[in-house]
Amino acid sequence: MSAPHGEKPYRVYRGGRVKGKVPTIPRPTREREPDADGRRKYRGPGPKRPGDGWRSWRWKRWTGLSILVLFVLLFVWLLVAYLSFRGGVKEANKRLPESARLALTADDGMMLSHPSVILLLGTDHSLNASRASDQHSDSIQLLRTDPKHHKLFYLSIPRDLRVPNIPGHGPDKINAAFQIGGPRLAARTVHEYTGLPVNHIVVVNFHSFSKLIDKLGGIDINVPAPILSNKFDCPYSTNERCQRWKGWRFRKGKQHMNGYRALIYSRVRENLLNPSDSDVTRGGRQQAVLQALTAKLASMGTFFKLPFIGGDLMKPLATDLTPTEFLQLGWIKFRAETTLHCRLGGRADGGYIDPSEDNRQVILMVAGKSAPQPPPPNGDTYPPGCYVNRLPPGG
Repeated sequence: MSAPHGEKPYRVYRGGRVKGKVPTIPRPTREREPDADGRRKYRGPGPKRPGDGWRSWRWKRWTGLSILVLFVLLFVWLLVAYLSFRGGVKEANKRLPESARLALTADDGMMLSHPSVILLLGTDHSLNASRASDQHSDSIQLLRTDPKHHKLFYLSIPRDLRVPNIPGHGPDKINAAFQIGGPRLAARTVHEYTGLPVNHIVVVNFHSFSKLIDKLGGIDINVPAPILSNKFDCPYSTNERCQRWKGWRFRKGKQHMNGYRALIYSRVRENLLNPSDSDVTRGGRQQAVLQALTAKLASMGTFFKLPFIGGDLMKPLATDLTPTEFLQLGWIKFRAETTLHCRLGGRADGGYIDPSEDNRQVILMVAGKSAPQPPPPNGDTYPPGCYVNRLPPGG
């Protein structure tokens, strides 16, 4: 229906733009050079303008430069660490009496390819001033390397083990050899009793050993059973408090120990909570401390500290091992697939341990001439034997 008077029912609006195309900015053109026909030929945008120095480098060049800088820093870090370590080893070589070298048997070749036997002696490390002059070797161990078969053999020798002969002095406890004639006589006595050649010797001062553990930030040790020790090295200054003191306590389980605590743990000879613990089981604890320290030395945290503590690593030691031999020993340990922890034993007789008849069999195991066997129930107070890839009881 249309609206009255002819009016449309809607309103028409007109836009304000003028009819026609929208004006645009023309593209820039390059002048074309005429060719032979008189036509102009377009030669393209031309070469890219060179960048301004290092700002124009691409990511590949930056990556290559970063790798090179890191390599140089790593090389310098390792060089400084080695020089510091070498200086510490040279000082450790000076601390070993020259006479001790006369008792050693020369290696058959490089340690990387030939077996070698290292005598580890822990000197008396009591914190009690009354025992400061006591120089018995509290810890006696042999470490035999077998790089061809990727094996390590640890042999713990009880300090109270009676040996038939200390050269020039007759029968006595094996640890008396160090007191009588120092590391030279100790090496001769161990060689005569075991028949194993002693190629190298390491004397560990356990008091300095604890300071090294502190420098490394402590060590982690898994204590297999709770310990309440007998009273020794009372931590208190008054007799009254020492009388009330029960002894050193260690709970069961993994725990972090500083140098002082680890030192005490390695010295516990009696556990009032377990009468079967003895000087022999103390050898297992000493091995546990050495293993924990070795693991800490091989950690990345220690690697970054090497330029600053490389010399300190050797302060607890007196040895004939050279820096190169230490590095070879570290590589052998890194590659070892099997570790045997063995011990000699016997029957308790007062303050002595009479050797077991099975000790010879254990020595053959360490020499790689017999299959490793755990301690048999042979009636010995401290039965000898070997454990594969685990520490002896108590460690």
